[in-house]
Amino acid sequence: MRRHIISRLLLLLPTIWGVVTAVFLVIHLIPGDPVETMLGETAMAAEKEALRHELGLDRPVLSQYGVYLAGLASGDLGESIATRRPVFSEIITRWPATVELAFAALLLSALIAIPLGVLSAARRGGAMDNATLFLSLIGAAVPAFWLGPLLIIVFAIELAWLPVSGRDGAASIILPAVTLGAGMAAILLRLTRSAVLEAAEDEYIRAARARGLSELMVYLKHALRNALLPVVTVLGLQLGALLAGAVITETIFSWPGVGRLMIEAIEKRDYPLVQGCVLNIALCYVFVNFAMDILYVWLDPRIRLER
Repeated sequence: MRRHIISRLLLLLPTIWGVVTAVFLVIHLIPGDPVETMLGETAMAAEKEALRHELGLDRPVLSQYGVYLAGLASGDLGESIATRRPVFSEIITRWPATVELAFAALLLSALIAIPLGVLSAARRGGAMDNATLFLSLIGAAVPAFWLGPLLIIVFAIELAWLPVSGRDGAASIILPAVTLGAGMAAILLRLTRSAVLEAAEDEYIRAARARGLSELMVYLKHALRNALLPVVTVLGLQLGALLAGAVITETIFSWPGVGRLMIEAIEKRDYPLVQGCVLNIALCYVFVNFAMDILYVWLDPRIRLER
């Protein structure tokens, strides 16, 4: 296990370097002058040059890249142009809201999808199975930018059951969590169903049936336990996707997370803050995938024995 972790860490280092480099290049080499975008075309030439010097954009690209890497090594992501606060501090203050929303969506998806997936497998070919598969198809097809406003209209405006937006109390997280977790629940439901059906073909399931257990108990107590490995793995991978994909949902519900911060930074043309937010989201996805790779091997020792 230790050897596997070390090997994965060695592979993680070039991955991080690649992500950092990609973020730098995307931000710095896109067409157009970022200084002119921030200040506008009517700004004085002296103002543009002052801002260009402040951001270090008057240096060669390789020099900027070296300064960028040196700053990252010391935890310095630069300074926000709008607030004059360190970018790292701006992101850290928004980080708890994003993590809270991502875990709420993850928990909601698991609580809905896993039981329905087991029931669908136990009633394979029946009305329950067809209904859950149809719902999962809808959940996977409906985009967040359509589902979010629909939920607001129905549950916040028409019924007045839940807050429209913001982060104020437990009720305010329900609609964003449902919007963010709907697509994941659809994927997880289908995966749980197929994993349980595959596990149900093993010999120990036939032995459980022979002992007189009901079909539902066979699936819940025996098949599900052995089908959880791919489900847990996908849950972890989807957590990374939730952290990265919360931008739209946070914007719709004015949720004060990192995704919303990035949109605000784009609107204000806050170049260093945009770069910091993009890097934060990308690295979160990388580290979550790394953690799930280690967890997968811990759950199934046969994987590390094959390596």
